[in-house]
Amino acid sequence: MVEAAGSLPTSTASTAPVLLSVVMPMYNAATTIERCLSPLIRMRDIGEVREIIVVDDGSTDASAARVAALPGVRLLRNPVRGGPGAARNLAAAEATGTHLWFVDSDVVVAANATRVILRELRREAVAALFGSYDDAPAAMNFLSQYKNLVHRYYHQRARREASTFWTGCGVVNRVVFLRLGGFDAAHYPHPSIEDIELGYRIRDAGGRILLVHDLHGTHLKEWRLRDLMRTEIFRRALPWARLMLQRGSVTDDLNVGRGERARAALAAVFTMLLAAAAGGLLPFWSAVAAGAGVAVANASLLAYFARHRGAWFAAAALAFHQVYYLYSTASFVWVAFEYRLSVARGEAAPR
Repeated sequence: MVEAAGSLPTSTASTAPVLLSVVMPMYNAATTIERCLSPLIRMRDIGEVREIIVVDDGSTDASAARVAALPGVRLLRNPVRGGPGAARNLAAAEATGTHLWFVDSDVVVAANATRVILRELRREAVAALFGSYDDAPAAMNFLSQYKNLVHRYYHQRARREASTFWTGCGVVNRVVFLRLGGFDAAHYPHPSIEDIELGYRIRDAGGRILLVHDLHGTHLKEWRLRDLMRTEIFRRALPWARLMLQRGSVTDDLNVGRGERARAALAAVFTMLLAAAAGGLLPFWSAVAAGAGVAVANASLLAYFARHRGAWFAAAALAFHQVYYLYSTASFVWVAFEYRLSVARGEAAPR
């Protein structure tokens, strides 16, 4: 059962022993799983990690066989495919550590990750913490570079006191996790915002969550346009907007903060002016002026892209980022309409 709120211990005492149970959900990860487990196995061998639990969520490739051949890695199998949330819940019930370290099956954690985690857990009593991708995504195509770098950009600029959670490389106190009922696998049976929703419940219950800026992992996923758009819209933007409206507040953090909302509005204005100029309804200089405004408003992101991948990549990435703003805004507007309609009809808000 998933609890929404209530009192809970934010963490074990900062002086108490910290025992990390690595939890990795897996579905058709044969091409990445061994690379992702390799540094974790080294950490377990030197005593930095207590155990490694991999949960196979119904893979149809050679993932399970490859994990089974690795010494000391515990392999569990989800009896019915239920998504990463259900897989993590299964492992959490079996884990013996004080803390659950969630790592995705396409993330290679940095060699110093355990030392960073232990430093933070011993320094402050917190319910959870998480990090970010590093600046060296494995896939070299444009969308993979863009998506992973922009993810890092938002995480590196975000406040240390976080309002959400992230399971790409995130740690949660096991007592807290079990007390709150784990991930809401019933509402999120596919990779989605189950980690964000858990973060909200942790905060609602009085727990602190830290975003640790020097906790890193390399993302191995290769993004393609169709998969990116489907994930971004149907697995993130729409469900996250629904969750925020149900909660009655819009998160002022990460990529949904006030500044980001203003830049999204500017992207919409720029697009309308560009269309009007192309149709001869407005002089072309109006679109140019709006484009200059977009560049100024996103100067920090533009400079970040340029530092990492050069000027041409920065220009292309900033242009695609305006597309991101447009579909994110459209998703929120749609959900707001959907929500108001359900309220007017006296129906439960859609999840």
